[in-house]
Amino acid sequence: MTKVAVKMLVNAIVVIGLTMWFGEADFVSALIVTVILGALAYVIGDMFILPAAGNTAATLADGALTYVVLWAASSMLDWNLSYFDMFVIALIVGIFEFFFHIRLLQDGIPGRKDNAGHARFRAQR
Repeated sequence: MTKVAVKMLVNAIVVIGLTMWFGEADFVSALIVTVILGALAYVIGDMFILPAAGNTAATLADGALTYVVLWAASSMLDWNLSYFDMFVIALIVGIFEFFFHIRLLQDGIPGRKDNAGHARFRAQR
């Protein structure tokens, strides 16, 4: 469970900080978006895509998910985020996710019953 907490904390620092800086978002709405993003990214990227397709696919999926969630939130909440701002935030989240996935593959994915055999490639071990 500490891995999930680390993921949520780092995503919160990056997403809340940068959306408040770039898009002039308020703290509460940025926090809500970050919690939704973190939960979706963990379930979709870490629990399903990472074991099935590996680190690269899961990292790209997490980055794309971050971009789409930020785009939707920016549109609905009238944040002043440009496409480039969203790309920068998604890129930073993606870089963190890449290294986070390596750690997950080494230690096992919390919440999965079958953690054996996910590190198929040498770089993922």
